[in-house]
Amino acid sequence: MYFAALLARTEDGWEASDTELDDVETLADLADLAREASPDEDTVLVLIEQEEGWFGVVRVDGEDDPRIYVSDAAAAARSSYGEILLTDELLGREPGDDGTDLDALDLDGTEDGEPEDGADGDGPDAGSAESAVPHAPVGDAGILEDLGVGEKELRSMTEDALGRIADALGASEVLETVR
Repeated sequence: MYFAALLARTEDGWEASDTELDDVETLADLADLAREASPDEDTVLVLIEQEEGWFGVVRVDGEDDPRIYVSDAAAAARSSYGEILLTDELLGREPGDDGTDLDALDLDGTEDGEPEDGADGDGPDAGSAESAVPHAPVGDAGILEDLGVGEKELRSMTEDALGRIADALGASEVLETVR
């Protein structure tokens, strides 16, 4: 089960709104959605959580590029919402490098020849994009440092991470209104 919300910082504190990500296909779409939540170009946090799987935080400050943190990249890679956050830059890849060897594909899309080293082609070393994604946090762990959530604390969060983040920001009541 997924949960996604926007937390926008205003003069009066944090305002929360739940958000539907069905129409969001790219990080740019997500950043635009966040910017719409704060016409004054204040800080907006997009909080995404897959229950017992992973969580992500996207921070948008005005027109600056979004900053991203994902708690478990491999788990997020198996999610359509996670794929939005896992940009090539975030994963340290060249744009378009999904971990597959395009030269090994024949024109009909099949692999040319047998898998190397006796591999069956189905294991974690099959050259898939998922195999290139670590089972670890990725992104800017200092994303919330100036808001009271340090890197070490963010990296240690697992259960109810979004609740703990909102609590540290003083926004737990407004987040609970949209949960």
